[in-house]
Amino acid sequence: MADAAPREPRRNRRHENRVAAMQFLYLWEAQRPEDPVLALADFLRMQENPRDHYAFAESLIDGALRALPEVDRAIARHAENWTIERIAKVELAILRLAVHELLHRRDIPPVVSINEAIELAKAFGGDDSHRFVNGILDRVKEGLDRPLREAAEG
Repeated sequence: MADAAPREPRRNRRHENRVAAMQFLYLWEAQRPEDPVLALADFLRMQENPRDHYAFAESLIDGALRALPEVDRAIARHAENWTIERIAKVELAILRLAVHELLHRRDIPPVVSINEAIELAKAFGGDDSHRFVNGILDRVKEGLDRPLREAAEG
């Protein structure tokens, strides 16, 4: 019997969607397109998979942009000695995504949002990005009124 070829690890769709959401939020911040809906459609057309693969990313992007003033206030309140304008755009995109999840996505356990954000910061940010992101998200987490390791009801 011949040896089977090694299997590629199955990629986590939600992680892929968070990567896409973070990348779009980065582009949005860098370019501030007049029509974010058109910009998102263009962005998704350039992705590896068909648009329906990125439904989770679209919901995260839509939610983060709709709640942007609240999300940015939370980041600014917890980023000691930093203003929004001074935060690197990659880290800001990661923080906006994660803070939106922490504040508005009760279907996602907070520890999952924080761990995903740290992984994004390690993959796309600078050497200390993951520590910076973790510090801010830990402070945001302290104000939550729900379980940290499980999705909340409603």
